Amino acid sequence: MENLLQNYIPETAMSQVLKLLEHDNLVVKIKSERKTRHGDYMRLPNGKHQITINSNLNNYRFLITLVHEIAHFEAYKTYGKFIKPHGIEWKRTFQHLMLPFLNPGIFPDHLLPLLAKHFRNPKASSDTDTDLALALKQFDAPNNKTYIFEVPLDSTFKLYNGKVFKMGRKRVKRFECIEISTGRVYLFNPNAEVSLIN
Repeated sequence: MENLLQNYIPETAMSQVLKLLEHDNLVVKIKSERKTRHGDYMRLPNGKHQITINSNLNNYRFLITLVHEIAHFEAYKTYGKFIKPHGIEWKRTFQHLMLPFLNPGIFPDHLLPLLAKHFRNPKASSDTDTDLALALKQFDAPNNKTYIFEVPLDSTFKLYNGKVFKMGRKRVKRFECIEISTGRVYLFNPNAEVSLIN
């Protein structure tokens, strides 16, 4: 397992992660990028449990995602299969598992206050925590994308799937954008990455 993970998580987190993965019936697989998720957890028909994580995540996001998915496995083991996927049992388990990693030996100092705030009440996706998501993205490989909050009003942009939108007003937290082909209004998180169309 160490060979599989050594290029994906901070080196200082390795021993703690390996302890969390000491289960004969837990399998971790690293997948190519999926646009809709960073990772997932699944109980397999043969009774084993599988975690998949995207290979394109930076070390810090990979670690958070891996522990997120391990928390699903641990919550299942402790509370059974009838709990909500991101309910209170999972949240408590995730908080408990993540706490030992929240230190300056693993994460940069400027991320720690954002992580501490996030883990008071962790969400189904860390992407919904805009401040944390933007802070984590600074460790991603460079790309030619623009954040939604940087897109000028009335400009057009496209998503990874080719859909084209016109930038609208900001609501309380999210931005209202109109899909050009249908006229439908969609709400975008400020940290969504898009390609501007000149």
